[in-house]
Amino acid sequence: MRLKNKTILITAAGQGMGRASALMCAAQGAHVIAVDINADALTSLAQESKLIETHILDVTDSQAIALLATQLPDLDGLFNCAGFVHHGTVLDVTDADWAFSVDLNVTSMLRLTRSVLPGMLRRAELTGSAAILNMASMASSIKGFPLRTVYGTTKAAVIGLTKGIAADYVKQGIRCNAICPGTVDTPSLRGRIASAADPVQAEKDFIARQPMGRLAEVSDITPLVVYLLSDESRFVSGQAILVDGGVMI
Repeated sequence: MRLKNKTILITAAGQGMGRASALMCAAQGAHVIAVDINADALTSLAQESKLIETHILDVTDSQAIALLATQLPDLDGLFNCAGFVHHGTVLDVTDADWAFSVDLNVTSMLRLTRSVLPGMLRRAELTGSAAILNMASMASSIKGFPLRTVYGTTKAAVIGLTKGIAADYVKQGIRCNAICPGTVDTPSLRGRIASAADPVQAEKDFIARQPMGRLAEVSDITPLVVYLLSDESRFVSGQAILVDGGVMI
């Protein structure tokens, strides 16, 4: 039980990586507070584990974040998982596209972290450590990908945010890291494949990115999530860690 007695908040917990992470953290003994904008997905998630508490939350709504923060216990861990993948070049992006992607992929992490950090500092004072984990991507400052200009920009910003938080609070027991997955087989990815002009070729193209010859599964990523939220990583902070199937070899 690697997360026993820890309280961990996970965003976008209704499906995909967020859901898998919530279930894995609960299985490792954590009291998981799962938030998502999708009420039906949260109901389904809560039925899978008695250790998961659910709240509807739009992470782009600053007032809703502030209200939720008043209802939360002091956290041992926060996983900012919510995000959106914009498809297109710089010539395809509208001002509205840009604003939405920045708000969801970056600003929501800043707002939520800012709201729960005082409680995490209190927990760190008692226990010696608390952990923040941010969802970045291999498409970021690490590597550029075609048709991912906006997404890559926002995920590069997530890495910068991660390092800034880590540097500011390392002496107070707060660790902050980012996880940078390759192409993960999630409902979000399946939606992008289905919307392509040639879905069969689109899936082949996504698979071809990884030298290992397959898409990542959520179970390839969740062990790292647990590690970075657990005391096993107590000497790790400010890192952007790749799980990319060999893309960067």
